[in-house]
Amino acid sequence: MAELTRAATAAVLSLALALPLTGAATATAAPQTATVRPVSATVPADTLRLPRPTGPHPVGRTTLHLDDRSRTDPWVPSAGGRELMATLHYPAARPGDGRTARYSTVEEARLLVEGQGIETLVPARTLSATRTHGRVGARPAKGTYPLVLLSPGFSVSRYTQTNLAEDLASRGYVVASLDHAYESYGISLPDGRTLTCVACRALEEDGSRGAVVTATRARDVSHVLDRLTGPAPVWRHAGMIDKRRVGMAGHSIGGASAATAMAADRRVDAGINMDGSFWEDLPAGGLGGRPFMMLGTDDGVHRPGGSDTTWDRMWPTLDGWKRWLTVTGSDHFTFSDGPLISRHFGLPAPALPAGRAVAVTRGYVAAFFDQHLRGRPQPVLAGPTAANPEVKFHHP
Repeated sequence: MAELTRAATAAVLSLALALPLTGAATATAAPQTATVRPVSATVPADTLRLPRPTGPHPVGRTTLHLDDRSRTDPWVPSAGGRELMATLHYPAARPGDGRTARYSTVEEARLLVEGQGIETLVPARTLSATRTHGRVGARPAKGTYPLVLLSPGFSVSRYTQTNLAEDLASRGYVVASLDHAYESYGISLPDGRTLTCVACRALEEDGSRGAVVTATRARDVSHVLDRLTGPAPVWRHAGMIDKRRVGMAGHSIGGASAATAMAADRRVDAGINMDGSFWEDLPAGGLGGRPFMMLGTDDGVHRPGGSDTTWDRMWPTLDGWKRWLTVTGSDHFTFSDGPLISRHFGLPAPALPAGRAVAVTRGYVAAFFDQHLRGRPQPVLAGPTAANPEVKFHHP
């Protein structure tokens, strides 16, 4: 609850983190790289560069447009179905293969900064030109890899988690970052349309509809799994996905949606909620023993007994391996690209430096999936470490 409101109405300081999207290709028609443009000489001189991924693999990237005609969109029933955009980051065969992907479209960036009232502080063209490490059309590495799904915070785009997606891909994961129709300031589609945040207005009028967001996103996740790992996969390199090893993480309401998706779909083997309030209780059977981690702020919201009581309520119903971690000096957008954008554009920032925010988020998310999708025990998850003094372990 509190997180949904914060994500939807946050002031300039919170806003630092909302990014947009890159050109995409439909999964059913045009080539997957049809509208992705390379960064050119028009890139502003003060362009932000995302931190280099830490794993051994170069990173490839492609974008899919998925259209689920079997259901009605809850925000725009007349839409004729539920549309999704998914950016896939994956381990590539060799460095330098393909073109460097642009961070977002200018239109998405414009809608974001105008929606937050920071267009004079964060030029849309500069934000959209943020340099990434993903290479469009890069040949995939050989072998099969676990799949991780990422869901963004409410009102912001899948690109708010680009630095995490690239890092996971470099460590040997296929990562599908999702944009959910009508739930962000702007989502560009391959046919030239832009979907805006109809859900923002709906939740302003009736905040209790947060459960509609999480339940709808859970169904989005199931649809994406059907399209990527089903009998007729939409991505031509889907054979590199090990469909027996699937995880999900999300920021804010995207993190709450991870628990809802796990409860609804047994194919999701492990989940992480990064600083999101839970909108739905788990069923009587919990998560069937599957692992779940809560990673949040240490500012009185997500500590045990904090103002967001949903974490206290959820904790005893998590019936498998579980961790409750908070990060000293963090804020709501620490677990996204927000700290990098704040630092680059000179916006207000929390006490935790951007470099540490990135390192902590990347490190603990990767450790969780390495342990639970790859079976590699991670000492960093066993308890506090001297290398990560900001991270506190809670045992309510």
